[in-house]
Amino acid sequence: MLSGHMDVVPTEGQDWSTDPFRLTERDGALVGRGTADMKGFIAAVHAALVGFPITRLRREIVLIWTHDEEVGCLGARELVDRWANTLDPLPPDAWIGEPTDLHVCHMHPGHTTMDIHCTGRPAHSSRPELGLSAIHLAGEVLEILRGVASRWRAHPSDTPGLPSPHTVMNVGHICGGSAINIVPEHCSLSVGIRPLPGQDGIALIAEIEAALHPLTTDAAQQGGKITLSIRQASPPMLTDPDTPLAAALLPHASGPDLQGVPFATDGGHLNRLGTRCLIFGPGSIDVAHRPDESVPAQALEQTVGIVRQVLVGAGIETSRA
Repeated sequence: MLSGHMDVVPTEGQDWSTDPFRLTERDGALVGRGTADMKGFIAAVHAALVGFPITRLRREIVLIWTHDEEVGCLGARELVDRWANTLDPLPPDAWIGEPTDLHVCHMHPGHTTMDIHCTGRPAHSSRPELGLSAIHLAGEVLEILRGVASRWRAHPSDTPGLPSPHTVMNVGHICGGSAINIVPEHCSLSVGIRPLPGQDGIALIAEIEAALHPLTTDAAQQGGKITLSIRQASPPMLTDPDTPLAAALLPHASGPDLQGVPFATDGGHLNRLGTRCLIFGPGSIDVAHRPDESVPAQALEQTVGIVRQVLVGAGIETSRA
């Protein structure tokens, strides 16, 4: 299988020097939203398949292009949920072309996201003692989350090769209040955590709930409420490095060893089917999601050749292609 996601992150509020949705060539790089993450790989695969001798295939080549990866690998989850109930097997190995600067990567953390909603009691801001500020509650929630994140940092994983060896937490969005003269009734926090291979994102959320319990009880006694809801849970990925796909990709890689990446991919869900997923693609994650995202044109051309060579070696009877 060759896999990639077709969706991209927004560009609103970013300072692009060119139209992000019109491909621009500059100094040997192709600039545009999604060029690195990860339309470049999808384009390279399609270019590699032009004129490919499909009549001589010994094994299937399956393309999986997913949607909504950027908001929680939703397309991959839907595919796996549906495919798990069929008897039609997919190929055992999957090549996911996320940007790795052409390093072969076999593991990454997951990404579990949740909302924490704080409800207070509104009042006129001149009489704050008559109300309960949801924003103040959210501030206390932040302090507790900071403590949980510190405990996670103090207990790193012993799995070698992870760029971030501990479970990562990020409070990415806070929204609260309605007017400057009202004690705020509502405040919500959006939180993402990245469970490491071997960890369960839902269990980590239960740990956060337990840490919040004293504050939740105290808020209830004051007529307030703190609730937590899970948005999605993308699992981590860990693949045995000793696979045929690893052996096929490593001769073309930027380095001799398999590595880990710090971001989640569709591979966490695809692994649930027993698929042996590896991450390998052109471009760098360091420019993804940023203005003037780009991928080196030479890296895309190189990827076209790698795709053809790997598929010839794995899928057809001879190397004439």
